[in-house]
Amino acid sequence: MTKIAPVLLLILMALHLIKPLGFWGLKRRGDFWKIAVAAIGVMMVTVLLQAHYGF
Repeated sequence: MTKIAPVLLLILMALHLIKPLGFWGLKRRGDFWKIAVAAIGVMMVTVLLQAHYGF
């Protein structure tokens, strides 16, 4: 699962460059970087939870 998520995020970013997704905050093609920032935030939370709870 940990290897699938980055691939899916890259595909999502590529699709957003081709045609904007239209979600809140993702109306322009130049907003693809917001997907990467959100992904980094989710990965940070995951790492912190794994370190704290030992999942």
